[in-house]
Amino acid sequence: MTRALDDLIVLDLTRRFFGGLSAMFLADFGARVIRLELPSAERAEAASAAGASWNHEADLIHRNKESVALDVHAARGRALLRELLGRMDVVVTDWERGELAALGLDHASVSAVRPDVIFARISGFGPVGPDADLPAIDELAAARTGMMPILPQPGQPPVYTGAGAMHSAVMLAFGVITALLHRQETGEGQEVDVSLFGANMYGAALDIQAFLAIGSGERLLNPISRLDVSNPMSGSLYPSADGRWVTLTMPDTDRWWPAFSEALGIARDDPRFDTHEKRTAIHRLELIRELEERFQRQPSSHWRTVFMEKQMSADIIEQFDYPARDPQLRANRYVIELDHPSFGRVQSLGFPIYMSESPARLVRLAPCRGQHSAQVLGELLGQSEEAISELASQGIIA
Repeated sequence: MTRALDDLIVLDLTRRFFGGLSAMFLADFGARVIRLELPSAERAEAASAAGASWNHEADLIHRNKESVALDVHAARGRALLRELLGRMDVVVTDWERGELAALGLDHASVSAVRPDVIFARISGFGPVGPDADLPAIDELAAARTGMMPILPQPGQPPVYTGAGAMHSAVMLAFGVITALLHRQETGEGQEVDVSLFGANMYGAALDIQAFLAIGSGERLLNPISRLDVSNPMSGSLYPSADGRWVTLTMPDTDRWWPAFSEALGIARDDPRFDTHEKRTAIHRLELIRELEERFQRQPSSHWRTVFMEKQMSADIIEQFDYPARDPQLRANRYVIELDHPSFGRVQSLGFPIYMSESPARLVRLAPCRGQHSAQVLGELLGQSEEAISELASQGIIA
């Protein structure tokens, strides 16, 4: 079975999780993704990994990739790098621009070798402007969006979710595919930039767009207590008897009230709550107190069963131990099992994008550093076995 990106060759110049993840998405759908690894980084990682346990992070973000370890500081190494760049359709990076330029890996240098290259970079704050060269650190980008203070309960410290980094990984992969379609039509390459700042902004798009449209307000972009929600049956949280939290998403209370009131043991025609206005305005606080008390009478397992039986728009907020056991995740390959050569049977995140005809596949685990140096130089650059052996003996490749 072919995959959508089988003819694509990508150079992976990433160090951070979100950058590696973006290149991984391309590899999952068939792109030949080649990681360029530098000898200095090789030594540092080897030292820190001595005696270490399974590097689960690397085995996720570098799966389906190949690795070339090349000394780009040596003249011959730079010449090989230049040849490699000429074979690349796409370069994916999260390096800072000054470092890229120093090694001849910036957009201008790469496009001089391969004019139609797609040069895709995750930046901190965008490609232009006074902060264009600030480092790509997601927490700093998230701090600027103004969203961190509104996530916790009032009076609690701001919350950093890390979601912006994940958004940037997907956005960059999408930008690459869009640029490739443009190249297919015009023959033109281009630079693609996705910033952590922009990705964090779109992660909070509903709230930020509301602010841009209507400005500030008493309840807009301010932390709201869970006991001060405008609708007790939507966007509200209640603790159950075992300490797990129930979340409700039933904004149309007239629709849901008959089944919901029965589940909670409240009379459907209770005069305090028999209209939407009473439930969400006149007796809102009373209904909140009533639900707070009643949800604590039973454990979360009871409430999940009730919600499923009555097909209500509500659920239990799970902890990290739940997804690994969720049959829905396995059915959709969101979690997969691997036979790891060093650590046996292990679990890993799978494939979040479903495609019926050209699905993502796990072809290989993350490579060892330099595992494919000889293969790549032979296949892409036509280097002979003798030349490759000489390069290895000189320390140009590893």
